[in-house]
Amino acid sequence: MNYKKILITGAAGFIGHGLALRLLAEGRTVIGLDNLNDYYDVQLKRDRLVNLQKYDNFRHEEFDMANREQTAALFATEQFDVVVNLAAQAGVRYSLINPHSYVDTNLVGFVNLLEGCRHNKVKHFVYASSSSVYGANTKMPFSTHDNVDHPVSLYAASKKANELMAHTYSHLFNIPTTGLRFFTVYGPWGRPDMALFLFTKAILENRPIDVFNNGEMERDFTYIDDIVEGVVRIVDHVATANPNWSSYSPDPATSYCPWRVYNIGNNNKEKLMRYIEVVEDCIGKKAQKNFLPMQQGDVPATYADVSDLISDVGFKPETSIETGIGKFVEWYRGYYKI
Repeated sequence: MNYKKILITGAAGFIGHGLALRLLAEGRTVIGLDNLNDYYDVQLKRDRLVNLQKYDNFRHEEFDMANREQTAALFATEQFDVVVNLAAQAGVRYSLINPHSYVDTNLVGFVNLLEGCRHNKVKHFVYASSSSVYGANTKMPFSTHDNVDHPVSLYAASKKANELMAHTYSHLFNIPTTGLRFFTVYGPWGRPDMALFLFTKAILENRPIDVFNNGEMERDFTYIDDIVEGVVRIVDHVATANPNWSSYSPDPATSYCPWRVYNIGNNNKEKLMRYIEVVEDCIGKKAQKNFLPMQQGDVPATYADVSDLISDVGFKPETSIETGIGKFVEWYRGYYKI
């Protein structure tokens, strides 16, 4: 099925922008919803929107999905085929400083979207979860079939809550919902609060970079184009009930109702120091490193099992960090005219 009319929340965001560009190029109608908050540089969000507004099949709505009346009215007017929720208060570390913003967007806004789907016969609700839901788990690679009941940040807890809320709506109202656990997304048009952006900026400005956990971190770095490819395939692959699901031995990745969760990651963990070396190589300059202990709420390693993604939609992310970081640095120099 190739769904035509799609709502993307967080369309001015990093992943939302990439996904919208891809769907627009395919000729689909995309309505973007974004409140353009100032969590990071609003100009970057506006510039992403400029890219989207080059398409006649794109329209943007600027308000907060936590606003119940406006969100309900948008759903009633537009009658979307599919909703992709990429709007969220992002960032593990920021959740230690401003917890309420996570409740407003990630919980209140999320239930408003579920209600919109319920009352307007939306055919598939796809939403961003996060690798952070694995929390205190250490069995690698992280599998959607493993229990994830021990989050270590409020951000992670809000994403786990999204999966549970979606399950309730799939159970009560038979709404197909699919959660996507993204693993450390990076690439052109990326967020300024993320490691690659911070590293590149600091190295080019001859400032030291902060290296947490003394560089012992391992991450499953996933390139933006791979994330977008995975989401596009999932959009058209509507969640269905698992006929073999057992209430006696419940599978956390599937259900008796049309609910699914998938990992989208590179299926390859890289040491943070190796990632930094590649950034240095691409920029042609060594970084001054400020080694720091592990931050509260962070996890030492992430590593995605993507076997379900491969078996269900035939896709495996494979962009190397050498290729991906090279493209980011090229974009950064062009965007900031360096």
